[in-house]
Amino acid sequence: MKTNALIIFTRNPELGKVKTRLAKTIGDKNALEVYIRLLLHTMKVTQSLDCDKFVFYDTKIETNDLWLETLYEKRIQSGVDLGVRMQDAFQQIFELGYKDCIIVGSDLFDLQDYHIDEAFYKLQFSDGVIGPAEDGGYYLLGLKKVIPSIFKNKNWGTSNILSATLKDLENYKIEFTETLNDIDTFEDLEKSNYYKISKNQL
Repeated sequence: MKTNALIIFTRNPELGKVKTRLAKTIGDKNALEVYIRLLLHTMKVTQSLDCDKFVFYDTKIETNDLWLETLYEKRIQSGVDLGVRMQDAFQQIFELGYKDCIIVGSDLFDLQDYHIDEAFYKLQFSDGVIGPAEDGGYYLLGLKKVIPSIFKNKNWGTSNILSATLKDLENYKIEFTETLNDIDTFEDLEKSNYYKISKNQL
């Protein structure tokens, strides 16, 4: 067992249940296709990282999917909202004995392996690391221990998540990685490299 672990939060790729804000513009089928490609990108970015890796599905564990059991341990998210689910996932991993833990979502075509490597490096010298998202949230959170306040009383999915989280971390040493664009809406998709390549298919 390594001392650092990566948590990847995913949604089970089901028609009509992923990227619902994006689907309002491009339809459920195309939104599902975008999300499947996001999952594939996240897998390719993370598969060779030098850490232990955990995939947390939102509804059920999938077998024989793109997340190989030889590379990723599979678990289920648990909790009434995103904050509770993230806190529970961090708690599970720290209870296994890991010292540094990072969580990422699966919504970024801009995410690269070096963003996560950089975050693990910075976490050695800080209490936490955050990867800001352009929409006012964050796509990456690294911790050495659970800090309960950052997971509570948040309006998840809104533009003030990052600022509200930083208020809870005023007494901690926090480092940052590059600000990236996560894909929630059609406007987000338009700004991504994926859209430039695939726009004629949508």
